[in-house]
Amino acid sequence: MSTAEQQPTAAEIYDQRFLPALFRQWGPVICDLAGVKPGMQVLDVGCGTGAFALAAAERVGAEGGVAGLDANPEMLVVARAKQTAVAWHDGRAETLPFADQSFDAVGSQFAFMFFEDRAGALLEMQRVAKPGATIAVAVCGAVEASPGYAAFAASLDRLFGRDIGDAFRQPFVLGDPKALSDIAETAGIEAEVMERNGQVTFDSIADLVATERACVWTLGGVLDEAQFDTLLKDSEETLAPFCEASGKIVFDMPALILRFTKP
Repeated sequence: MSTAEQQPTAAEIYDQRFLPALFRQWGPVICDLAGVKPGMQVLDVGCGTGAFALAAAERVGAEGGVAGLDANPEMLVVARAKQTAVAWHDGRAETLPFADQSFDAVGSQFAFMFFEDRAGALLEMQRVAKPGATIAVAVCGAVEASPGYAAFAASLDRLFGRDIGDAFRQPFVLGDPKALSDIAETAGIEAEVMERNGQVTFDSIADLVATERACVWTLGGVLDEAQFDTLLKDSEETLAPFCEASGKIVFDMPALILRFTKP
């Protein structure tokens, strides 16, 4: 096998690095907010490698069922390799391939920011939900509310210009409660927006920078090797306030959750 063939895919990097550092903790939270209970049929929209879907599968048990849907085939390759009863589907949030009133609960965890037609996606989630079902959609909160990432973004601005900083900020673009409420209003959906706090935890500053370097959705391919070396040296100082004695870097990262009930 060649060196190129041994390189992990973007989806594998996401699963190996971002899930434990950021996203796995949110699966049970979204289960709670969507009211996932034993025996339910649950849908994970924009499932990625399955953080919410796997948490939901544990909740619903053998009498229930979980479907995960994503438009990224690489994500689904990683998801399907896991030992789970989740049914994985290739598809878009704006055109869900499921019948009306198919699910007792619907969740979407940190994918909504990347949907092309966000209001249309909400309407599709509502369509496939049963009457009385709860839909919970989580997005990253404002980058300014996440102190480590705010400092990291400011470093990118200072070192390489605002365009590079904004590339990193892309996953945080819906971190404004009004922005979420406006999308729901456009869809004609009455929804509430709430905030929940989580934590980002990496083994080291170098691990955080290396993970962002490998992320094709933000900085991957944007900076060259010399620039990443500069970024790492700068981050060792900039992110030092968030380091524990063990060398781990830990800081808060809030999420906003849009939640509504199918009439």
